[in-house]
Amino acid sequence: MNGTVGDAVEREIDAGGVLLRANLARPANRAGGPGVVRHGLVLCHGFPPGPRGAATTGLTYPQLADRVAADAGWDVLTFNFRGTGESGGDFSVGGWMADMRAAVDDMLSLDDVDGVWLAGFSVGGSLALCVAGEDERVRGVASFAAPADFGDWASDPRRFVDHARAIGVIHSKEFPADFDTWARELRETRPLTMIGKIPPRPVLLVHGTEDETVPLMDARALADAADGAVELRVVSGAGHRLRHDPRAVAVLLGWLDRQHL
Repeated sequence: MNGTVGDAVEREIDAGGVLLRANLARPANRAGGPGVVRHGLVLCHGFPPGPRGAATTGLTYPQLADRVAADAGWDVLTFNFRGTGESGGDFSVGGWMADMRAAVDDMLSLDDVDGVWLAGFSVGGSLALCVAGEDERVRGVASFAAPADFGDWASDPRRFVDHARAIGVIHSKEFPADFDTWARELRETRPLTMIGKIPPRPVLLVHGTEDETVPLMDARALADAADGAVELRVVSGAGHRLRHDPRAVAVLLGWLDRQHL
């Protein structure tokens, strides 16, 4: 379905007292009237890639939301996780999962949307698998270049918290107040465990053969953990930043076109 985008709407999502900046893209040629079911997609960015990267993370995702809304005819909500962009709060794995659940709630609060899918990139894709495994309201998940676990972070959590401060996703000097709990979330949040709870709801895994950040074997391990009950698409020659690869975006659009309420 090819169309245009209506006026994008800036939103603010309350995730347990943490305010998240969000953007809702809706197709201009929205068909139907009262009682017409709408498709909703929550689009999730990844972890900031470098020093002070938190401030600019997710900046291009509203553009992707506009593209999906126009080409697929879906309502698309994108947002900044806590600690990034203009959202409040400080990073934790549990906090980012709470943010994603709040985004699902926000999408379902729209009068004409009663089905929500998730699409996430890198860490956003990993956590989308975890949230969908716990929340049956999520109708399906598309995960791009997603780590199978957070073992690298969990292996040295004090070093990682210093890294999180350096890139700007942790702002408060006193955070985390309970370091042991914060670190335990890194160990215990495992997409490999949760992905098997999603089927028969549809799962799409997309990974590049030349991903310099997350090896392709992570995608294969995730597919195996779901007993192969997923769609795995490998993009030849693609790196980690699949958000900017038109082939990966085309795979997402094709997958959305096959979803039905």
